[in-house]
Amino acid sequence: MVRFLRRGHSLDKTGSQNNRHQQQYLDRSDSSASDAEEMHEPLGNGGGTPPLPNGRAAAGAPRSRLARDGPPSELDVMKEKFAKLLLGEDMSGTGKGVSSALALSNAITNLAASVFGEHRKLEPMAPDTKERWKREVGWLLSVTDHIVEFVPTRQTSENGTTMEIMSTAQRRDLQMNIPALRKLDAMLIGYMDNFVDQSEFWYEKGGDNKRDDDKWWMPTVKVPSEGLSDVTRKWLQYQKECVNQVLKAAMAINAQVLVEMEIPEIYIESLPKKGKTSLGDAIYRSITEETFDPLEFLEGMDLSTEHKVLDLKNRIEASTVIWKRKMQTKDTKSSWSSIISFEKREQFEERAETILHLLKLQFPGTPQSQLDISKIQYNRDVGYAILESYSRVLESLAYSVMSRIEDVLSADAAAQNLTATEAAARRLLAEADAPARKLDAKEELEKLNEAPASMTLFDFMGWHFDQDELMKRKEDGTLDADGEAKLLKKAPSLVPKKFSYVDSLSSGGMRSPSARH
Repeated sequence: MVRFLRRGHSLDKTGSQNNRHQQQYLDRSDSSASDAEEMHEPLGNGGGTPPLPNGRAAAGAPRSRLARDGPPSELDVMKEKFAKLLLGEDMSGTGKGVSSALALSNAITNLAASVFGEHRKLEPMAPDTKERWKREVGWLLSVTDHIVEFVPTRQTSENGTTMEIMSTAQRRDLQMNIPALRKLDAMLIGYMDNFVDQSEFWYEKGGDNKRDDDKWWMPTVKVPSEGLSDVTRKWLQYQKECVNQVLKAAMAINAQVLVEMEIPEIYIESLPKKGKTSLGDAIYRSITEETFDPLEFLEGMDLSTEHKVLDLKNRIEASTVIWKRKMQTKDTKSSWSSIISFEKREQFEERAETILHLLKLQFPGTPQSQLDISKIQYNRDVGYAILESYSRVLESLAYSVMSRIEDVLSADAAAQNLTATEAAARRLLAEADAPARKLDAKEELEKLNEAPASMTLFDFMGWHFDQDELMKRKEDGTLDADGEAKLLKKAPSLVPKKFSYVDSLSSGGMRSPSARH
């Protein structure tokens, strides 16, 4: 005890001394990660606890990032995301988490929900939200840079001898589809940015929002009492067509990836042995008749609710899996064997797939079927998981933007006292009629490459802010007649029914993407 007192340690544990010790510790534990070296220094000589040999304090430990004050840094967010991926979303660390493929799929889906879930208006994304989406989805997509396959390459040695060796390259499907999906992503954000500084429609505030339809949670759109101007209406229709092209491209990529995924055995075991059992007598009779029209088949079905659409989709998908299984089975004693000819079975399968494709086109916002959910849940291919989830969230975003545009057009039709039939007829006249056909990912992407860049409302009307350039050319004496006419043109007013550019739109100068193909 004497030796302990001679070292300068006091037995007087006053309240002020304890408070000073606690305050010093809290100040150090609240410091940033860059000051980690200071956190390992002794707490001082004034009545503090003696340091351990390695320099750490005997009592207490640095608090985690979640317990610190202030927003987390980008590095902390990235560490947290990849820690969840490595743990398979099992934060206990006991190894009971999901597979890496499903963890990445859930991460992309949850990120999209947190970024786009509250974006309910036709307006540009907030700059910080847009930057967060680009940054964090880039982290998750970076995994695909390390998914490789062996490809043959030619190598020439120093003595001129050429030999063929196997080298690694990014997997072909990822090399093709990841850049395409990134382009679709950028195009969708660009289309939302086009709605900046528009003044012909607006949204009611939260307290005044009184929608009584199936989208009661969405803000109510308001337009002028006489409706939208012709130019704005045509521009909105043009924007809808552009977004629809992105939607079809994302749907094509997503459908292609889902087809490539293996069907889980647990799903196959849950199916009946006959397609007729899955479809029911009425649907089976319609599909197996000699003459079959898929459009007439859908018109005769009750598709009034989302649940009924999803139920029909589940039934038809189950029947296609059963029929494929029967065609692949050669053992006549197997329970999957079939007494119907191979040609007939193949014909029934093609008819069922045609119905599925029409359902996807007619109801793009339908939830995932039981087959799709099973494939995503039991998939072990990380590349497929990223492609499927990324294309799915882009498909959902495109459908959401299209729905917001349709809300504005519906409000415009209501302002002009148009009936639902008249509004639908006007939309059909604005859109080019195209026969329903199977979507092809490569073809849809080629259409997008040929489509013009996104345009704001001013661009659509032919107004460009190049007055300074025209004035400079006029001073240099190089201004032609067309340039002089542009220089004399005034900025258009946004007051309804006072536009002077409608004639230029009807002259054929502007063609929609669907009219070019």
